[in-house]
Amino acid sequence: MIDVWIVVDFGAKEFSAATSTGKSANAAFFEDELARKRMQTDHEAQRRHNAELVRMQEESSIRKEQARRATEEQIQAQQRQTEKERAEIERETIRVKAMAEAEGRAHEAKLTEGHNRRMLIERVNGEREKWLAAINTTFSHIEGGIRVLLTDRNKLLMTVGGVTALAAGVYTTREGARVTWGYINRILGQPSLIRESSIAKFPWSGIVSRGAKKVLSHIPAAGSVPAESKSNFGNVLQPSLQRRIEHLARSTANTKSHEAPFRNMLFYGPPGTGKTMVAREIAEKSGLDYAMMTGGDVAPLGPQAVTKIHEIFDWAKKSKKGLLLFIDEADAFLCEIYACSDNMLERIESSNLEPIDCGVVSKLYMPSLSGLNQSRDIVLVLATNRPGDLDSAITDRIDEMIEFPIPQEEERFKLLKLYLGKYLSGEDTSDFKWGSLFKRRSQKTTIKDLSDDVIREAAQMIEGFSGREIAKLMASVQAAVYGRLDCVLDSELFKAIVDYKVVEHQQQIKLASEGGQPV
Repeated sequence: MIDVWIVVDFGAKEFSAATSTGKSANAAFFEDELARKRMQTDHEAQRRHNAELVRMQEESSIRKEQARRATEEQIQAQQRQTEKERAEIERETIRVKAMAEAEGRAHEAKLTEGHNRRMLIERVNGEREKWLAAINTTFSHIEGGIRVLLTDRNKLLMTVGGVTALAAGVYTTREGARVTWGYINRILGQPSLIRESSIAKFPWSGIVSRGAKKVLSHIPAAGSVPAESKSNFGNVLQPSLQRRIEHLARSTANTKSHEAPFRNMLFYGPPGTGKTMVAREIAEKSGLDYAMMTGGDVAPLGPQAVTKIHEIFDWAKKSKKGLLLFIDEADAFLCEIYACSDNMLERIESSNLEPIDCGVVSKLYMPSLSGLNQSRDIVLVLATNRPGDLDSAITDRIDEMIEFPIPQEEERFKLLKLYLGKYLSGEDTSDFKWGSLFKRRSQKTTIKDLSDDVIREAAQMIEGFSGREIAKLMASVQAAVYGRLDCVLDSELFKAIVDYKVVEHQQQIKLASEGGQPV
């Protein structure tokens, strides 16, 4: 019994010791857990505190920045206000100063004007007194002379006779000179309706110039184009038209050599297609003199034009070679009544001329146009843009009718090449001028990077251009080249001018169509 109890007691002690050991371990664990939680709580509190401090610092910085910006804006506003006030003060100062200066100048001008007025009055008074004295002296001398003449009959008769003879001499000389000059001008001079002629205005005029030109023609000018290489204007026409023109030139030349009557011609087609140029070339190749007039100058003259036309035909018959008379705008005074009632009357009325019926005028001119019948002295060439408007009596007297169409691509290419050489490559030696002997040589133009392909492309672009428009296009190219310091023509400049002229041509067509007029 005793041993068992001891064992039991010993076991109770071990259990009690084990139990106390477990409790102490749990307590330590709980304490550690509590300490850890307290540390976490402290860290969280410290983090929140730090975040609050950062937020407060940021808010403080923002408030400081806002206050600084508000202060700067206020300072800038004050500065702007100050500058504005200063500018207003300066403007006011300038205005007051200008007013003061203007008042000063006005006052000075007023004083000067008053002084000048006084000086002028004094000068006028002095001049008046001088002229009065001169007039009194003159009249006193005249009075004395008249008194002497009245008292001496012989002197009176001599004075009256001298004055009468002087007046008669002046009148006779003036009237005689007028009549003599009118007679010379009527016999030898060029009629007023002739605008251009190869005949000298008077037989002796141009002798020196023609002689100098003939002498200098044998001396090749520097940079000039040889005669055999110069382009002929006939080469730019369509082949069929060119052949017909050459045939007419040969026929006219043979007609002249055989002294047969010449054939009258009518050239019709759009403006600028070469009618005037061909007429001049036919005259040159046929060995005839050339003269040009325009119907627009005849129509406004009314009945007086009959006398003027007679003067032209009388003058033309004095040509020893024979004369090719080219009448441009023939429809202006040789049209039917119904045809010109809408176009010619408008042109006459727009010129503030007396309204007339050009059909009646056409009948009035008909007897005077004796040159329309075949003549051995005159080749009559009429040109018109409206062949249908011509009076039937006129067309019945026409032997050859030739149409001049708008040039095609190949002709446009030739025209571009022709005018390129005329305006930018060669020199015009057609007329001798004395001033050219002493004129300083201008800067030479240079053509580079302008191939035939570029020119042919331009010829394709300018479809619908007449010969005159192509000439104007190349004149514009020439002006653009002269506008450069180096006077160089390249493909870029050439294309730019062509593009501009194409747009301009289209605009002209549009305006003409809107106005209801032919292009």
